[in-house]
Amino acid sequence: MCTQGSVLLTGLLICIWSAFTDGAGVSIVGGKEVKAHSKPWMVSVQRSQQHVCGGVLIQDQWVLTAAHCSMSFPSLGDVTVLLGAHSLKKEKNTIRVGIERCEIPQTFNEKTKADDIMLIKLKDKVKVKKEKVKPFKLPKSYKDILPKTKCQVIGWGVTDPKVQKPKPSDTLRGVEVAIIDRDYCACLYNKNLVITEDMLCAGNKNPKHDACQGDSGGPLECNKNLVGLVSGGTGCGDPKKPGVYTRLSEKHVSWIKNIIKRQSNSTVF
Repeated sequence: MCTQGSVLLTGLLICIWSAFTDGAGVSIVGGKEVKAHSKPWMVSVQRSQQHVCGGVLIQDQWVLTAAHCSMSFPSLGDVTVLLGAHSLKKEKNTIRVGIERCEIPQTFNEKTKADDIMLIKLKDKVKVKKEKVKPFKLPKSYKDILPKTKCQVIGWGVTDPKVQKPKPSDTLRGVEVAIIDRDYCACLYNKNLVITEDMLCAGNKNPKHDACQGDSGGPLECNKNLVGLVSGGTGCGDPKKPGVYTRLSEKHVSWIKNIIKRQSNSTVF
């Protein structure tokens, strides 16, 4: 029987380049459309102008997303990010920028979901457009997020994964989820998934309320703070298989700052 606990486990970290299983590239199931331009840091990562993953603008030339999203674009030539959008079909007054490079931790492991985080350096710096485009500040505190904390996950992912050819949502949507104890989450996955201190689990007791295909790399917000990124899980909207998130822990934030400092010789945070 699965019961709540708090033991932290550490998984084997091996760099493997392959796609996630069910729930990979995860859209918002359930939830509702968010107020237009209320999330000015939200990014749509696209290939051939088709939505692939979510992302978060953290500086004027840097976007944070999930490492496994890179499997959807082996070549950067046709990859762009769209900023300032609410509806993906309406690009007026949005900003589309190409990608200069991607940075992924050598310890990223597709199988264990360890260090599923990626930095995208844009070809050009984007201009902040008042309320439509604005970076999301990285967390200054590395305190763990307590179980039962209410959070919001946001994205353009599919809203009905059961249709034959699920498509991303046209408009940005969000759903409330609650943080789940790591041991309990691992138990729900029959111990097949190691939930480390650099990861979070979150779910909703209501069926069909979850992140899903197309939401990967999007933000997990708790108390208006950026605390994680959508990583994966099994299926969409199953309360017994909660979503798994990359936590913006001290380890991950230090990695982010080191990469940006090395690339730009800047310490602007």
